[in-house]
Amino acid sequence: MAELDPEDAKLVTLARSARARTGAPEAAAVRDPDGRTYVACTVDLPSLTLTALQAAVAAAVSSGAKTLEAAAVITDAPTLDPASRSALADLNPDAPIHYGQH
Repeated sequence: MAELDPEDAKLVTLARSARARTGAPEAAAVRDPDGRTYVACTVDLPSLTLTALQAAVAAAVSSGAKTLEAAAVITDAPTLDPASRSALADLNPDAPIHYGQH
């Protein structure tokens, strides 16, 4: 990943930590304009499937966030799932997504 500002680097660190802690296929972190962060991992249940970024966006929205500033996704997948991009774009189509394979 390219050099990140400290707030975006924090998102990457949070996503990496969540993935390491849970062993999930991917983890994501998002930040709202107030500086609050929301972290989530892949959800793969018989009745509910979410990418990590979809889950993080859902956590932010359920906590009252109306928009998001940035996101980070850590995964082994070679590309970001289009559904993940769409979830973030629903709140801010211009928000950067820092994507890393680890």
